[in-house]
Amino acid sequence: MTLHRGLSGTVVHNRVALLMAVAAVAGALLPFLGFAPNRLLSGRPVPLWAAVQTVADIGALLPGLVLLGTPFLRPTRAALGLTVVAGALLAAALVWLAGEQAARLAAGASPAARTSFASGFWVMAAAGLLAAVDGARRMGLGTAGRLAVGGSVAALVAALLASGHLDHLSLLKEYANRRDVFADAVLRHVLLVAAALVPTLLVGVPLGVAAHRRAAIGRAVFPVLNVVQTVPSIALFGLLMAPLAALGALLPGAGISGVGPLPAVIALTLYSLLPIVRNTAVGLEGVPAGVREAARGMGLTPGQIFLRVDLPLALPVFLSGLRVTLVQAVGLAAVAALIGAGGLGAIMFQGLFANALDLVLLGAVPVILLAVAADALLSIGIAAAARGAGGRTAHHAPNQPPSQPPNQPGDVQARSAQ
Repeated sequence: MTLHRGLSGTVVHNRVALLMAVAAVAGALLPFLGFAPNRLLSGRPVPLWAAVQTVADIGALLPGLVLLGTPFLRPTRAALGLTVVAGALLAAALVWLAGEQAARLAAGASPAARTSFASGFWVMAAAGLLAAVDGARRMGLGTAGRLAVGGSVAALVAALLASGHLDHLSLLKEYANRRDVFADAVLRHVLLVAAALVPTLLVGVPLGVAAHRRAAIGRAVFPVLNVVQTVPSIALFGLLMAPLAALGALLPGAGISGVGPLPAVIALTLYSLLPIVRNTAVGLEGVPAGVREAARGMGLTPGQIFLRVDLPLALPVFLSGLRVTLVQAVGLAAVAALIGAGGLGAIMFQGLFANALDLVLLGAVPVILLAVAADALLSIGIAAAARGAGGRTAHHAPNQPPSQPPNQPGDVQARSAQ
């Protein structure tokens, strides 16, 4: 690890942790919470030092003080583990402190009062989480380790939610007002993504295989899919409304409409095709020719070679395309609420129209969590598939050292984004 000596002669062993520590200090100078008499008024900022009133409040900030010293520790596993623990505890402790101060402010205010997270909270919480994730990466914990760090913070926050400690925060008040529709919105959002994923796989995988086997098909398909990616999502939803409405008028009993889930699923499918088709083709191109020759020499038929050799070796690259597809679809499904598709986007846009930031967050936070969960789970699947692909390569080519496919998931993601 490269060392950096500051002006005072102090050696910095971890510049990423130093950057996060500086960000945490900057966040402490920003407003920690915002307090307003009701949703319509902007209210007043509440600084961090105003929220620290008891010994327990001071204890909640101790992980932040530890985080300030971790950049100057030698990069041992113990020091990195301390960074991980301090960063994770800081993020959870800030949530606890926000709930504590919200309860104090609510004690002398009307039921319509709102206490919201302010910029300082988000900066400090993000700094703690990023420091923890970077520490887990430096320890070599991999995707599963970083997921465990995030899961531990989520578990602590879930415990605070279950205990009612955060009920006086504006975000929880918005949830309480829409408890009956929130679960339906989450389910509707997930169903929109799943409904788009099925036709994407049914169409995209065969197209990717065909593009790999016939270059002419690839030259015809990829430009069209690239053009679809350049069309703004709202414009594509609007373009689909007129023809679907006309088709619904021709077939009145078919339930086809220019608004609702149908145009949303079609648009999400069109957007999702490029990563699936491209990564399927690139994954198959990355299968070493020597492995295919070895399998052919073992007496496998072309169909057996495709199923037992090509598909397993191309699986890591294909899963990286699926990861891009899922994360993209989860985000775009929120925009589909503009054409009546429902889901979490409907809550977000209600908050935008009502100028209620916490209502926007009530819809946006679950979307972010769904995208992060899909990305993390598929990252674990990619790592497992890559290990299986390496073992299969060694099995079919015993005289050659096992190797990864030339196109790694990160490279394919970059190519998919082009």
